[in-house]
Amino acid sequence: MTMKDYRTIVVGTDGSALAEPTVGRAAWLAKHDDADLVIVCAYSKLSRRDEAKNVATLGGDSRVGQVLGRNAAGQALSSAVQVATDEGATVTGALLIDGEPADALVSAAEEHQADLIVLGAVRDTSLATRLLGSTAEEVTRRVPCDVLIVRPEQGETEFEVPEDASIDWADPGAGP
Repeated sequence: MTMKDYRTIVVGTDGSALAEPTVGRAAWLAKHDDADLVIVCAYSKLSRRDEAKNVATLGGDSRVGQVLGRNAAGQALSSAVQVATDEGATVTGALLIDGEPADALVSAAEEHQADLIVLGAVRDTSLATRLLGSTAEEVTRRVPCDVLIVRPEQGETEFEVPEDASIDWADPGAGP
């Protein structure tokens, strides 16, 4: 079997503490293989009313791995681009996508003909994850390219995903 260099790498970011090492790993690989790096951040602008329906149905927040609000997503994406350029990678795309993280990564990988997708994953045993599967599981099932999963350091399990500070969650009509 002949090993080949990657030409295009897609990496997901959500601005959490796991995002930096995930983007850093993807950037290192992109630099090593002289590959293009495309960074993707999925975010939610679901209204609070629609979100309440989802939470009631699933028994928890359905937006796991999604940044809440376009402003917070933009900040997460900017941070990821900085990490990647600091590693010496060539960033050819920085995409904000309104939608589910798995859909965003799969779509970007198809559009950019990625050879590799890099994403972070923690072991989640919530009811929603057990019923619906994780982002990593869904991406792995749906793409023909390689998938690299970056795990947190041992002992790290909780990762806060950013959200727009300007959103008043007490207001039922408010939302990203």
